[in-house]
Amino acid sequence: MTSSPPIHPDFEPAHPEIGKPPLPSGRRVDLPGRGTTFVREVIGPEGAPTVVLLHGWTVTAALNWGQLFGPLSRHVNVVAIDQRGHGAGIRSRKKFRLEDAADDVAALADALKLDSFVAAGYSMGGPVAQLVWKRHRSRVSGMVLAATFARQPMSRGESATLRTIGTVGRLSRLASRRRQLDLLTRVAAKDPITLTRPPWMISEVRSGSIPMMLEASGAIAGFDSRDWVGGVDIPLGVLITNADEIVLPDRQHRLASLVPDAEIRRVDLGHDGCVVEPDPFVPPFIELIRHAAGMRPAVGG
Repeated sequence: MTSSPPIHPDFEPAHPEIGKPPLPSGRRVDLPGRGTTFVREVIGPEGAPTVVLLHGWTVTAALNWGQLFGPLSRHVNVVAIDQRGHGAGIRSRKKFRLEDAADDVAALADALKLDSFVAAGYSMGGPVAQLVWKRHRSRVSGMVLAATFARQPMSRGESATLRTIGTVGRLSRLASRRRQLDLLTRVAAKDPITLTRPPWMISEVRSGSIPMMLEASGAIAGFDSRDWVGGVDIPLGVLITNADEIVLPDRQHRLASLVPDAEIRRVDLGHDGCVVEPDPFVPPFIELIRHAAGMRPAVGG
């Protein structure tokens, strides 16, 4: 790494009454030829490596990683990007592709003057992290994959559902913003838990491009790294969420089994455990980040 990410020492205050944790300052970053994205950064210890955090489907960096910024920054420099179509991430008329999301990460590394970094992906961020390694191998020094997969839809029915949502997303580009939000509400209604989340969490989801987020469903349906992820030749950590109802544990175990040297941790949490139950999630995640960054285990950890 030739330089550390810019320092943003001031955290935005927490508003627990609406579900908002304290967050590091964010800023927009231009990625030439690609668009403008949004990142949150926290400086770590002097000389520390950098981790780029990649969030899951429909959420934002703030929502997915809000409980991690402070604890993680005691070990590494932290950069968290709103992925394209999500939050304040890149907007594009092009159909959402995971490959483009991966190339955005490499372009962000160029903008921040990072020679290399640890890529850490949660849920949809897992395929993006894998593709960053595949497409930009010299840039990725380590990887952590949490609550994620090498292949998500394991039945024709699941694949058809995800692809249908993706097609609806493409068609929704012709609709008004109000109609798009109505569509998102109908999709979210399939998961009643989503509708009970605090207002800030719901607003983070609604801040994205509805068409692009729905299109991402089709991209997820088509992702399959089983033929090549076994070639990962950098330190890799896999965090399995044992009670996951979205990315089922057997799919996470399958991913881990494809990379024989993967360091594995398990937590008895559901898919949103990193947000709603951070206490059991944070320590093993940090252990895996330190492993992927080639750092010694933390004292007492």
